[in-house]
Amino acid sequence: MAEKTTRTSKPFEGRIPEDVRAHMRAARQEMRASVEGIIPPEFLEHSRAARKEMLLAWRSMIDASLKRMDEHEKKAA
Repeated sequence: MAEKTTRTSKPFEGRIPEDVRAHMRAARQEMRASVEGIIPPEFLEHSRAARKEMLLAWRSMIDASLKRMDEHEKKAA
């Protein structure tokens, strides 16, 4: 399985007390664990694969758009 990334920015630091933020992090971890307990692992694998395929599809759309822009610029020059 892929490693989970952590966010480096802390937008609520200084605005919300650290004990509240720690409690919310723990609650989020518990919620995630409970959801993972009821969802079959195959579903999670398929979901991740589908997300990757969607991102690859968007990449191909962007690449095609960039190619058309380059071709248009070459014709204009």
